[in-house]
Amino acid sequence: MVGTLNLTGVMDELLDSASDNKPSIKDMVEAFENRGYGPLLLVPSLLAILPTGAIPGIPSACGITIFLITIQLVIGKDHPWLPAKLKNIEFERETLKKGVEKVKPYTQKIDKIFKPRLEFFIHPVAKRFIALICGLTALLFIPLELLPFAAALPASAVGFMGIGLSTKDGVMTSIGLTLALVSLWLVLTQLPMPGN
Repeated sequence: MVGTLNLTGVMDELLDSASDNKPSIKDMVEAFENRGYGPLLLVPSLLAILPTGAIPGIPSACGITIFLITIQLVIGKDHPWLPAKLKNIEFERETLKKGVEKVKPYTQKIDKIFKPRLEFFIHPVAKRFIALICGLTALLFIPLELLPFAAALPASAVGFMGIGLSTKDGVMTSIGLTLALVSLWLVLTQLPMPGN
C-alpha cells in the first residue's frame, strides 16, 4: 500500500481520520503510523502547509512532531512516542476540509508524475540520512512561524521527502532536499537575529 501512495489519497485519508469536529495531532499520527515512513512525515507537513498552518502554534507543533518521529525512526523504533501535550493539540476540522478541497485539483495533477526514479535515495542508509534531514528541517518551522505562512516552505520540503520515500521517487526527494536548503537560507538571512 505504501508503494501506491499518492498525495491526493493521503489528503483524503487525512480528512477521513479527522472524524471529530476538533481532531488532534494524535488522531492524525495514529491513523497513519502503520502506513510506513513517508506518510508519517507527510501528514504533519500537510497540516503546516494547509490553512491549518495559519493557526498559531500549529506549525511549531507539527515541526516538533516530525522531529520526534524522525529521530525515533532513525534509531529504529517501530512506533513513535509523542508527549501528551503535543498529541492533544487540536484544530478545526472545517479549516482542514476547506484547505484539502482547495488544493485537491492541483494534487491530482501532481500525482501523475510520481514514479520510481533515482532509487539510491531509498537505500536504508540514505533513508536514515533523509529522515535526519527531515527532522532538522522540521525544526525550522518554529522560527519561520514568525513570518506569515513561511513555515509552508520547510513543510513542503518535508512533504516532498515524505512523498519520495513513499513512492520510491528520488526526484521528489531531491526537490525536498533543495527546499530544505532554501528554508535554511531563509532562516539565516531573513529573520532578525538577537542583538540586531
